[in-house]
Amino acid sequence: RSRESKGRIRSMGSDYLAYCLLDAVVDHYFRILEIRGDEVEVLEDELLADPDQHMAHEIHLLKRDMINLRKQIWPLRDVINMLHRNESKLIKKQTKVYLRDVYDNTIRVIDAIESLRDILSGLHDIYLSSISNRMNEVMKVLTVFAAIFIPLTFWTGVYGMNFQFMPGLNWKWGFHVFLGSMILIVAVMLIYFRKQKWI
Repeated sequence: RSRESKGRIRSMGSDYLAYCLLDAVVDHYFRILEIRGDEVEVLEDELLADPDQHMAHEIHLLKRDMINLRKQIWPLRDVINMLHRNESKLIKKQTKVYLRDVYDNTIRVIDAIESLRDILSGLHDIYLSSISNRMNEVMKVLTVFAAIFIPLTFWTGVYGMNFQFMPGLNWKWGFHVFLGSMILIVAVMLIYFRKQKWI
């Protein structure tokens, strides 16, 4: 703009040029936040579809990025505020209006950073609850298997004892009845679990 004599840069003076530079810096922060916002949206979709261990690392990196951005923009906000409120003769009154606009933009950048940090904290909580839910599902399956095999283990333990006189030992169909009773126990337990909506 300065080379092509476009806009007010050449006619307004060095204070306006300083404003233009500050405005360009703050505009770049908006672009960075837009890119990071898109990354957060993609990560959120992946997290809801299929949470993976690498996602926790990505969330951590993005949170650290937001902290670094906040550390960079915070002093810039103070500098712009000081230039806006300063009664120096180097800054004209008409330029202070523009500086106020840049100051408002820095506040918007800080708000956007804070909202992204809140979203990332929420994503981290979603990740932890998803992993916990997955673990609960695994534990539920293991518990159902254990609950089915406990009575079967007891049943085989009783009939595995070496006593001479036990009912059904000398009977021709004893083994078949024993196996049938075990299958019946499993079937009854599975029907009960299904009615209780545990499986």
